[in-house]
Amino acid sequence: MAGGFLAACFFLGKVWYNKSQNLKQVVVKMKKTYVTSMPDHIGAFLKASRCFAALNINITRVSFNKAVDSHTLFIDAEGTEEQLKKADSELARIGYLKNNTVDSNIVLLEFCLKDVPGSVTDILTLIYEFSFNISYISSQENGTDYQYFKMGLYVDDSQRIKAFIKEAEKLCKVRLIEYSSSEKVYDNSIFYNTYVMGLSRAMGLSESVNHELLVHVNLAMQTLDEQGLSPYRTFDSIGKFAELLGASKNEKFDPRISHHRITEDTEVILIEPPCGSNTIILKSGGRVLFIDSGYACYSDEMRAIFKKLLPDFDTMEKTILLTHADVDHCGLLPMFDRVLANGRTARCLQNQFEGKDDYRETNPLHKPYINICKLLTSYRPVDPEKITVLWNDVEELTQPLTQIGFFEFGSLQFEVYEGKGGHLPGEIVLIDYAHHIAFTGDIYINVRGLTAEQAAYNQYAPILMTSVETDPKLCLAERNAIMQRLGVGDWQIFGAHGFKRDYSVK
Repeated sequence: MAGGFLAACFFLGKVWYNKSQNLKQVVVKMKKTYVTSMPDHIGAFLKASRCFAALNINITRVSFNKAVDSHTLFIDAEGTEEQLKKADSELARIGYLKNNTVDSNIVLLEFCLKDVPGSVTDILTLIYEFSFNISYISSQENGTDYQYFKMGLYVDDSQRIKAFIKEAEKLCKVRLIEYSSSEKVYDNSIFYNTYVMGLSRAMGLSESVNHELLVHVNLAMQTLDEQGLSPYRTFDSIGKFAELLGASKNEKFDPRISHHRITEDTEVILIEPPCGSNTIILKSGGRVLFIDSGYACYSDEMRAIFKKLLPDFDTMEKTILLTHADVDHCGLLPMFDRVLANGRTARCLQNQFEGKDDYRETNPLHKPYINICKLLTSYRPVDPEKITVLWNDVEELTQPLTQIGFFEFGSLQFEVYEGKGGHLPGEIVLIDYAHHIAFTGDIYINVRGLTAEQAAYNQYAPILMTSVETDPKLCLAERNAIMQRLGVGDWQIFGAHGFKRDYSVK
């Protein structure tokens, strides 16, 4: 592997007592993820384990999959700052942590060789003379007089590879192949590095996020691998997820926008981006309210749309109401002045701001994907000072849907219901019985009303999280409860993904 990486997060540790002095002292412990580059031989992990044990450092997680990467071992360790600093030095001394500034890479070359015995010998001799290690070889006859040999060469000097190619071209035609994460993994030893850099490029991210992204990608692979799912399916899904996000940036961002008249002075503007949640602009009685917002990576594009729809957007007081606290609904919150929420959603946002696990992250199956999503979309938590709690918690939610209060906006009067947490704790539904409209968040969406782009995006979260629902059976009960609460008449149901649904109750 071309260099090891370090990523660390910190937390307050355990409280203990000094019995001899009867004093309470606090030991501040840290958790650190080591991404180590280890030699592929017997006893390699034992050597690292002894290093941690000698320093009284606890190993809390280990991940290694030789089929994915033959050298990269992920180790989560817990200890004091002093202990971990000593571990840094010791691991570097034994060669498990390398200098990240080294210009090392795998170069994949294709050599067009005559299909005769011994044709590859001259190329192998040249590789030997340049002291390059071969990490990958693939060749197969194709019915012509030539064979195409693909070789991955491990190099640490870009000038030397240029010199090598110049000499190789005297022997045969040579083609430099750009690595593609969607193709076969050509070199196990640098898979993670190359893969993560590809994700960053797709989203236009800085290299500063690569270390953290690397750790969460590995954790996603390990979590799903333990569920019996192929690690390569995980990598493929994350890669396609990033491709879809990146493909909709800038001038390619083209959400479906529709206008729905409710009363003479009330209108719903539905904005449906290809990726992420819908954003609803509710206009009534001269007032404007936003409901949910999409990903942070589209903030510039969405701001431009808001300014077209609302010419005074920059100067107006901007208020948004959240149906729940998923990342794809909260990306634009920092651009608003007030965030309206219920108690559970407010606590989730508070946890995000303080660097604690939010509701999704408390689920081990969801946590890696959510952290990857936050990094890829440049998510930033909203300042809790902006949050207004309109509905306090009902201590025990015994039904799929429980009425928690009312909400009045312009000509509209809503009954507000909180779901028991089938999709996410804190989820709410707003129903106006007089005007037959409902805002249902992610509890109920019009699946048949998804665009092709939305449908493609929506298929990857269930793969990476095993399910987007916290409790699928409960979520089904909540959906049924919504439909049962709709009275006789023609309804307009606005979910947080896809087009509105027209629904008639006889």
